[in-house]
Amino acid sequence: MPSCPSCQRPAPKRNGFDRRGRQKYACRRCRRTFTEHTGSAFSGYRWPADIILTALRWYLAYPLSSRQVLELLAERGIDVSHRTILDWVQAFGPRLAAEVRRRRRPVGKHWFVDEVFLFRKGHKHYLYRAIDENGVVVDVLLRDHRDRASAEAFFRQAIERTGVVPDAVVTDHHQPYIKAVATICPGALHIRTGLHRASGETTKAIERSHVPTRDRLRNSRGLKRTETGQRFLEGYEAVRHLRRGGRPGAGHLVRGPARHARVREVMTAIHALGHGLRRY
Repeated sequence: MPSCPSCQRPAPKRNGFDRRGRQKYACRRCRRTFTEHTGSAFSGYRWPADIILTALRWYLAYPLSSRQVLELLAERGIDVSHRTILDWVQAFGPRLAAEVRRRRRPVGKHWFVDEVFLFRKGHKHYLYRAIDENGVVVDVLLRDHRDRASAEAFFRQAIERTGVVPDAVVTDHHQPYIKAVATICPGALHIRTGLHRASGETTKAIERSHVPTRDRLRNSRGLKRTETGQRFLEGYEAVRHLRRGGRPGAGHLVRGPARHARVREVMTAIHALGHGLRRY
């Protein structure tokens, strides 16, 4: 039986059903009546958590549009609109990303930082990304401008979310990075380099890390707004981390087993993390 969301004691008895046919439980200690969904992030949604998490996984893990995910759900007798799927991504993508960050081990202290140019109907966005020495994505931040304020905001957010201050930061020759690193990470060694250097540190690792993000956005015709784009990208990077071998409680990426087994592990990890989400 589920535990009471108020006093955390196991529910002693069943207490009928609610209007949606879900089993209700009664707690004798605090006299609270609840269901398995009470207090969860999915409370108040029409569809069960498993269906929402499945749609979320399909949209974030594969180059599918919301209408293609709609068709996959419709084949299984689930009638939702493509707008509902996008709402689920906006609502639960950042929460899933926060849960992944909370359960993974700290990222490394050698960061590779770069920004990606994203276009949609002539409007330009700038995606700031960083990976550590093991290829783990540290954080992402989507901005409307490419300047010192954006670079500082990215470093500030990355340090706050990860709890790690880098010892070394590798960037290209973009000028605002100089003052941003000196201001936010004053003790870090700032290495300014290029992509095609014959030896020493290069930005090749972070440039290669951009490719899957570009490919995914190409299918969805880019990002319309900065706020919604940021939520999508956080969820996308979280699912990508799990697909590449990151697991809850695991530190760095490991080589996965056979393809079908890896898919099952990713699905299980996402559903386990999703069911652990609570309302904010």
